[in-house]
Amino acid sequence: MSVHTVPVGVPDAGIRLDRWFRRHYPALTQGALQKMLRTGQVRVDGKRAEGSTRLEPGQEVRIPPLPDAPPPAPMAQVSPADEAMLHAMVLYRDASVIVLDKPHGLAVQGGPGIKRHLDGMLDALRFGAEDRPRLVHRLDKDTSGVMVVAKTQAAHEALSRAFAERDLDREYLALVWGLPPGASGSIEGAIGRHPTDRKRMAVVTRGGKPALTHWRLERAFGTGAALLRVKLATGRTHQIRVHLSHINHPVVGDPVYLRRIPGAASALDKPAREALLAFPRQALHAATLGFRHPDTGQQLSFAAKLPKDMAMLLEGLET
Repeated sequence: MSVHTVPVGVPDAGIRLDRWFRRHYPALTQGALQKMLRTGQVRVDGKRAEGSTRLEPGQEVRIPPLPDAPPPAPMAQVSPADEAMLHAMVLYRDASVIVLDKPHGLAVQGGPGIKRHLDGMLDALRFGAEDRPRLVHRLDKDTSGVMVVAKTQAAHEALSRAFAERDLDREYLALVWGLPPGASGSIEGAIGRHPTDRKRMAVVTRGGKPALTHWRLERAFGTGAALLRVKLATGRTHQIRVHLSHINHPVVGDPVYLRRIPGAASALDKPAREALLAFPRQALHAATLGFRHPDTGQQLSFAAKLPKDMAMLLEGLET
């Protein structure tokens, strides 16, 4: 393989460069990586980098020629139940990409206290000598909807670049408290760590990254709640949830950004109000995803139906 550059994808935000190599080039030995770093063969955005360098989406890593990879590692063991669930999630599959409809409650990647996650199950979609599918982007654990994973390194690079450059179409459906003014609007505000709660994100005046969210009203339930179709112009952590909370229309059921009963709840009748307050997760769904096929350039578009719990909640609000 010749010298080439690889864009850093959203799932790798904040990861160390040496761990990024272990994740995407598991056959590369630590000694070989250290030599490439020491001799300046690896660069990030054209600059020499160390193993401890933290990466951000959109940056480009220069990859020198690598040693030939050994035969693929044995597939990880996935339980029959999880394998069946994973196959049921598939909306589309070809030699380069797999499009999934992720259910709510399934984490995309592991972390503290998370042992069962999508990344740990992807071997179930690897056959024979195929590469192990790679994550391209993330959805929050309790957000449902369309995701794409790459089956080849080339597809991963192309799709990661598309996500970093926002060269794709992606829309969400969000059920929020209250009724925003007008039929559509935009929310602009830099997003960074909350100044006093480091586990949360917030709209900040210093140190954040620019963020822009567009919304359109799909359905109003009086003035107490509304279903919005949301489109991201940027891709920040928890962006939709943070921006909607910032304009005082937090997502129903959000365990992080909804800290008290909204005033809009008083505009609903008791059954509707109680149903919304009892909803156990953020009512947020990745409804559509469109992108250019990394091999052919053909424009593809996929949609995922609302999950049953969210559809039933909306149905109850309409009665």
